[in-house]
Amino acid sequence: MRRRLNLVALFAAIDLLAACAGAAPPLPTEGPREEYRLGAGDHLRIDVFGEPDLSGEYDIDSAGALALKLGGRVEAQGKTARALEQAIEHRLAEGYVKDPHVTVSVLTYRPFYILGEVQKPGPYPYVAGMTVAHAVAIAGGYTYRASKRSITVAHFGDPEARQYAVGEASPVLPGDLIRVPERMF
Repeated sequence: MRRRLNLVALFAAIDLLAACAGAAPPLPTEGPREEYRLGAGDHLRIDVFGEPDLSGEYDIDSAGALALKLGGRVEAQGKTARALEQAIEHRLAEGYVKDPHVTVSVLTYRPFYILGEVQKPGPYPYVAGMTVAHAVAIAGGYTYRASKRSITVAHFGDPEARQYAVGEASPVLPGDLIRVPERMF
């Protein structure tokens, strides 16, 4: 029994050393988090104070914009909720509403995507606080061919389209693309 525990401890130490030796640059999601940036696929609630006809639910389209009931299209891609509030207020103040006050809330985040050696690859709804392990579980778990040590994540909106090596405890953000490769043997 003691020998078995020693072997388990030895393998855990080897895994830890291997992870440290091949350490990837830290994910942008680790450490201080920047404010959420809106993108295509996000579903929003927009409230215009005192104007119930202008308030409602809106989707950001594939071009990164939303079409207001009054005021036309407003660019939302890459903006924070506060920046979008200001853009809508500015647009409505251009002859539509006197001194508008707008609140933007994200109702549903854009989906994340998981590909490769999982039971059901594809897009899935994002849930706040999600990790790679949660994403794999939502996709039905690993296939028997999955390489759990070689999982990568590409973040939505990364202009360089970098892929980061991650572990199961790594955070997932809306729009992320998770790849679970096939193991070699």
